[in-house]
Amino acid sequence: MSGDMLSFVLLTLSSIIIVVNPLAATLLFVSLTEAMDEVEKMTVAAIACRYALAILLTFAIAGGLILNLFGITLEAFRIAGGLLLFGIGMEMVYAKTSRTKISATEKYESQDADDVAVMPLAIPMIAGPGAITTTIVLTNEATAVHPLAVAIVIAAILLTIGIIYLMFSRSEIIVERIGQREYRAVNRLMGMLLIAIAVQFVITGVKTAFPLLGGAGL
Repeated sequence: MSGDMLSFVLLTLSSIIIVVNPLAATLLFVSLTEAMDEVEKMTVAAIACRYALAILLTFAIAGGLILNLFGITLEAFRIAGGLLLFGIGMEMVYAKTSRTKISATEKYESQDADDVAVMPLAIPMIAGPGAITTTIVLTNEATAVHPLAVAIVIAAILLTIGIIYLMFSRSEIIVERIGQREYRAVNRLMGMLLIAIAVQFVITGVKTAFPLLGGAGL
């Protein structure tokens, strides 16, 4: 059981941090707040992190109820989520900004908005479809690992949001030290890891939905 718990901790931390991608969120934060003073920047950072945290915690706690409300099985959601994460991972490998996170139109329109913290920073950059999907799947898997394993998912969310807020507050320093070449290298590595996690989600979902396929050696 301890081995299963350790594996789940590592899977949870890596999955949430990779799919949220704090570095990409920080680069967008810098782009959207370049005309603001330091106080305004920190206000935007706090609001964005607070909204993103509320959204992810809501789906971590009530994700199962939401699926039941719409009559969606966990296996179907796990497979669909795996395919979504696979697409995001492929775009990361090819150094593209995922369209499930933010579109060019959203970025352009947000520059004239009074509040860029909620849209597009909190949604969909931080708490986007990939992060929500990962949160729901991991929370449901946690119940099979240990009754208290859900706390690991919540802790991983808190840690990830904390990392993002810290990076937002040090964004100018980070941008000065990280060039486009370094960013692409890190992004591609994280994309490869995300693809592997996505494939595992799909395999697990197929095995659970079709036990005979699992017995055949899938």
